[in-house]
Amino acid sequence: MSPADLPTITVADLPDPLPSDLVVLDVREPHEWAAGHIQGAVHVPLADVPARVAELDAQARTVVVCHLGGRSARATAWLVAQGHDVVNLDGGMEAWEAAGRPVV
Repeated sequence: MSPADLPTITVADLPDPLPSDLVVLDVREPHEWAAGHIQGAVHVPLADVPARVAELDAQARTVVVCHLGGRSARATAWLVAQGHDVVNLDGGMEAWEAAGRPVV
């Protein structure tokens, strides 16, 4: 999948607050997660995604996030290939925090 074909969304395009049926998948490392994450997000580090894919609902609209968007882009491309309804968060947590969105 080319970067141009990767389903992507910006923080500005996400409703605030996030709808309850939207899944946020955080693929950062445990120390990054501990430093702050989006309320209600599911944490599966990028390297663990293939082994833990069964934990993810393929039908649930999912936003994949990392620090800047690179790792989440890789996870998004892989999950799309597995038939999941996922989009990559452009700019990742950096963009989320820059937009003043809350972290826990």
